[in-house]
Amino acid sequence: PRQSRRRKSLAIAYEAGPGDGAEPRQARWEPPRWREQLQRIRQMRSGRDAPVDEMGVHRCYDSSAPPEVMRYQVLLALMLSSQTKDQVTSAAMLRLRRRGLTVDSVLQMDDESLGQIIYPVGFWRNKVKYIKQTTAILKQKYGGDIPSTVEELVQLPGVGPKMAHLAMHIAWDSVAGIAVDTHVHRISNRLQWVKKETKNPEQTRVALEEWLPRDLWKEINWLLVGFGQQTCLPVSPRCSQCLNQDICPAAKRL
Repeated sequence: PRQSRRRKSLAIAYEAGPGDGAEPRQARWEPPRWREQLQRIRQMRSGRDAPVDEMGVHRCYDSSAPPEVMRYQVLLALMLSSQTKDQVTSAAMLRLRRRGLTVDSVLQMDDESLGQIIYPVGFWRNKVKYIKQTTAILKQKYGGDIPSTVEELVQLPGVGPKMAHLAMHIAWDSVAGIAVDTHVHRISNRLQWVKKETKNPEQTRVALEEWLPRDLWKEINWLLVGFGQQTCLPVSPRCSQCLNQDICPAAKRL
């Protein structure tokens, strides 16, 4: 009995070699025709004339500022952009930058003044509170810079996963994951780029990262956000103008 138990414990999984009679490992799932769909979206986005191209977060910071100030401005723009149109975020950032947008200048600003400057971004009262709390943490814990990992970024008040991944992309030029907002979430489900329907952007991020080649992770947010702003709209999508109309699983249902 002791010997049989030992044999059981030694049974391990191994990768089958050619011709040994074992079944081949199942290929990783990926959506049918996704490369073709992606290439057509690239074609539709070639004009780079969506709001995200002209007024997105990557356009909101002072590129001539010291690196740590630039990174702080990127994070602030991301915090302001939540549930806010790019045009409104861009205007708010311009007003802040005219006041000299640094960690110290924001800490010296009273809540009322900050609120007047960022209004009318979505949930501006909450964002005043989060910006002041996060800025104080950056001053105390990070010497006025922003964290360089997603794990640390999402610990900051008012910073979610999408913002953290975009901050890594834009501020640190590092791809730690896919930044998924409502546009990426919606379009991924319409194209069936997820194995089964996802209920929120974070589920979509996990599902996309399971199959999408890593060298596309940075590009996919920019592509799909602009596509969602111009063509694949949340309500009444412009399917007749979409190059993917014949190969989009959702086109006929919408």
